[in-house]
Amino acid sequence: MTSRTPFVHRNLPRLLLEAREAVMAHTRPSLRQHGLSDQQWRVLRVLGEHADEAAGVETGRVAREAYLLGPSLTGVLARMERDGLIDRARCPQDARRTVVRATAAGLAKVQALSETIEAHYAWMERELGKTKLTALYELLDGVIALQLPQDSAVLDMDEEE
Repeated sequence: MTSRTPFVHRNLPRLLLEAREAVMAHTRPSLRQHGLSDQQWRVLRVLGEHADEAAGVETGRVAREAYLLGPSLTGVLARMERDGLIDRARCPQDARRTVVRATAAGLAKVQALSETIEAHYAWMERELGKTKLTALYELLDGVIALQLPQDSAVLDMDEEE
């Protein structure tokens, strides 16, 4: 007697994780050369994208955009502050909140890594073709748009550290 699973569709979460790892396999060596973990890079990338915000970025926003749970973000930020990559301060409008910003050293890492990462994206575009890469971005945006509104407040993800 053959036992078959009731699944008809492929395991999309696993495929997305495999795709993430395939992309990160090209990026991770550069991160390590710069002494960064994946999580630290995600934080620096967010802060680099918001470098023009003079007051800094509220930690809750960093957590959401870097896909890090609060307790994990606290540890990541502590190490990054120790290493001189970020500065933390109380939010000027609400002292109960903390804001962070990349230091000059942190922004220098963003700049240096952006060249390597953009070169990897250019390679992916050559390998897949611009049309397929654009379609991939659009499909991923579509999948993300399927998220339920209440899900956006809860990050239920595995942490690798």
